[in-house]
Amino acid sequence: MNIMFSTETSCWFIRKVICWRATASIAWSVLLLPPTTAVFVVLSRFSLFHPFQTISECLSLLMSASSIFSFILLGGVIIMAGFLTLEYYTVIPTIACSKIALLGQLLHPRQFINSLAHCLMGIIVGWCCAVTIGYRYEMLGYPCQNSDGYPQMCVNEYHLIVLLAGAFVGFSHSLLGVIHNINYVSFQTVQQYKYFRFKGSLPLVVTCSATQAFYSVRNYIVVYFFLGYIPRTWICKTLTLHVDSSIHPLDSIAGLLDLSLLFHLWISATFLLFMWYITLLLFRIFVTEAYSFPVQPSFTEDSHQCLPKVLTDKHPMILKFLALQDLALLSQHSPSRRSEVFSLSQPGGHPHNWNAISKECLGLLADLTHRLVAYHETVATNGRAKSLSNGSERKTSSETSSAEDLMSPRPAFLMKTPVSVFTRSVGGSSQSPLTVPFTPDLDSPFASPALRRLTAPVEQGSPWHGTVQSPHIMRRAPKLWSTSTDSQFNGSPLPSPASVPSPKQEATKPSFLSQFLQNRKEQVKSFLAKRVLIVYLFNKLPEASSQALFADSQAHIWALEGLSYLVQASFTEDHFGVVQTTLPSILSSMLLLQEAVDRHFKLPHASSKPVRSTGSIGDSAYKTLRFALRATLKTAIYRITTTFGDHLNAVEMSAEHRKRLQQFLENKE
Repeated sequence: MNIMFSTETSCWFIRKVICWRATASIAWSVLLLPPTTAVFVVLSRFSLFHPFQTISECLSLLMSASSIFSFILLGGVIIMAGFLTLEYYTVIPTIACSKIALLGQLLHPRQFINSLAHCLMGIIVGWCCAVTIGYRYEMLGYPCQNSDGYPQMCVNEYHLIVLLAGAFVGFSHSLLGVIHNINYVSFQTVQQYKYFRFKGSLPLVVTCSATQAFYSVRNYIVVYFFLGYIPRTWICKTLTLHVDSSIHPLDSIAGLLDLSLLFHLWISATFLLFMWYITLLLFRIFVTEAYSFPVQPSFTEDSHQCLPKVLTDKHPMILKFLALQDLALLSQHSPSRRSEVFSLSQPGGHPHNWNAISKECLGLLADLTHRLVAYHETVATNGRAKSLSNGSERKTSSETSSAEDLMSPRPAFLMKTPVSVFTRSVGGSSQSPLTVPFTPDLDSPFASPALRRLTAPVEQGSPWHGTVQSPHIMRRAPKLWSTSTDSQFNGSPLPSPASVPSPKQEATKPSFLSQFLQNRKEQVKSFLAKRVLIVYLFNKLPEASSQALFADSQAHIWALEGLSYLVQASFTEDHFGVVQTTLPSILSSMLLLQEAVDRHFKLPHASSKPVRSTGSIGDSAYKTLRFALRATLKTAIYRITTTFGDHLNAVEMSAEHRKRLQQFLENKE
């Protein structure tokens, strides 16, 4: 039933919402093509000494048949760019936590297809620009004479250099898209109309297009100076063209020091990037527009489109984010929809809407808490199994017991980084891509075996499975692990934690072949760990790891806002008291999350706030999400404490949480 609901909801949402929004953004991009092309024609053919003649020539050129054909080609390029944006966009950025991870993203087959498509689009736009500019750029071949005076066809290198410039700019744009997360779509904190968002972002698009075009042309000139003879020779052999020896080749200093050529290359690259950036900007504006989900269905067959059902869906991600955004908005600005959240079912009198919404939000908060604790423990142990002090035992057990009513039973989060709630399958245990940046790099050539034991899955029959109840088991674990910790230095095989409690597995000894392979593997890792280039490529980037840990925190920010505003409104609007039944769980979840966030910000790499990049079209909002989450979390707790005041003293919670809550009640946090 859940699979059916998920599939039905996803198909409905993609077909009726996302596809229409993407189509609208592409249509507006095509409508903006004529004025954009007109500006390009005027700038590329403008003459300071003959302004009126230039304007009349531009008008006649825009009405010609070649311009109409160019419009059709450019419209096809925009449609293709919009399709690629729809295919590659993401609401959770992919952050490379090491140089080798970034290299893997750049060399991915999917990225290769994207780069190839951008190169093809760049060549098409380059041809349109060359035909539009005219003069010496118009044709690839022109009639010339050889040394004997016989007529022949020579290659027009000016036309060729414009075509190759379009391909180079397209290739550079696709690579920069991966490095700067250009396909990342963020949501605005302040809701604006589409027109005002577009108007406010238009100067940035123009600036970024011109700036990136300048650097791309600079790099292209350098590459063409050294390698320009290769495509020129290939074109000549393929099309049976000749090289005119009476003019300077463009892959020389004399040929490239042509200011007119450099200007036309730059203006063409700016035009190309402006088209792509306008398409991307309009897609971001349309796809992130707030969508209002009904809280209660008007008909039974529409129940999968309601907010409580949509919130529980994991895919597509944009559906999850829009649902959480709608929850945050209705909790602040819509008393009528809040009343539907607080309503009881008829018949039965059960708060199904509130239970579904609060359960999903609390699950999100608990999931982030587990991830933060797992990351902190991994960083603190530096990949080594360490014994836990009594204080940490009590702390871990209290955290686990407080979250028992929020999450279903799962392996202890010290053993394995929990899977993100967004990519968890309905019945499986698929590994989340979000766990990769803050999980120890197990594929690193110098990853220690003890590091693998910390992230190894735990069997159900072992004492470590599930919630650890006895502190004696926790004390005994490091002692058992320490017997095999030193074996990484002598190359002997290492038993996993799951295999230690089993008597049969203790008696089983590995074969000679497995020992030999393990020894060779340790030797290779030891050799690679001493190579400077390998260490440079595989070393983790702490700042990027912290950013990746909070990459999906926009969802948690909306969950915090939605819960806190609903709890605040329940003080006067909840006539049935449905919110008060889960108020202890809400407060405990928020206090647990705040404790985990505070511990994370004590790490040196997490407290340095990156500077927002204002000169790039790539959205860098994900770099500051952890700071926004920390501020939202503290504000959410204060919102509840200032509303309920001393009434919270009657809420049942642990002594540690009560002490921490008292700090908020006294405004000391």
